[in-house]
Amino acid sequence: MNEPLISPEALARRLDDPNLLVVDCRFDLSDPAKGRREYEAAHIPGAAYANLDTDLSDLSPQGLGRHPLPDDAALSAAFSRWNLTPETYVVACDDANGALAAARLWWLLRLAGHKHASVLDGGLAAWRAAGSRLESGKEANRGSARIEAKLDRREVVWTDELDRRRHDGSILLVDARAAPRYRGDAEPIDKKAGHVPGALNRPFSENLDANGRFKSPTHLRGEFYALIGAFQPWQVVHMCGSGVTACHNLLAMEAAGMQGSRVFAPSWSGWIGDASRAVATG
Repeated sequence: MNEPLISPEALARRLDDPNLLVVDCRFDLSDPAKGRREYEAAHIPGAAYANLDTDLSDLSPQGLGRHPLPDDAALSAAFSRWNLTPETYVVACDDANGALAAARLWWLLRLAGHKHASVLDGGLAAWRAAGSRLESGKEANRGSARIEAKLDRREVVWTDELDRRRHDGSILLVDARAAPRYRGDAEPIDKKAGHVPGALNRPFSENLDANGRFKSPTHLRGEFYALIGAFQPWQVVHMCGSGVTACHNLLAMEAAGMQGSRVFAPSWSGWIGDASRAVATG
């Protein structure tokens, strides 16, 4: 199994590996087609493309938040398009330091039982800063083999489990949104502001240093243990607005050697889908 993060320099040395698959996950919430346009203008040589809305989510279910998990058929179609075999080493990248939506793909691969995956540390900005080459053009056809993907949804936290376990104190909920959204001072995306009662705030941006790369494992470990206190890593549940940037905090904990935390997939947008659920502010 590969480390959760790979540096641009290490990736550049592996570009000729026939088992390597780079997947570009760039996405803009305000312009869903922008990521593919930018991919076609310039991407890491040989990279495939994943769209958050169509490859990494299924937007049809109601009440499961803005980015529900993809169904197995859609994910299988993406894996088949990429010719992703059990031996493939996947490197997910984006231009948002892993938050949109490289960490999401990395998490979905884990749920699908794929053991060889990392996120490009620092994303495309770090790749460019390292002077590494780019190419342009549409996504290449990698073959027609049928690859079956099945997500282990038992590893996902759903609303009923969250509601039960946050009351009995057996989990700690950590919200990855920016502090103003967590506090309820501002809400630019969802219809209601605030946070799930009892949740703590760890903005995903705090996982990064001034250069946009993940802090060292030692640094991350110290910060997360200071946050979670007496809780164990496997008792931590991550959330955000729609279950995407939450994966960034999960990735950071795994990079720090703190294994076993999970994601509340519906996240805030799913939580407020039921008007009877409690909302906290401040």
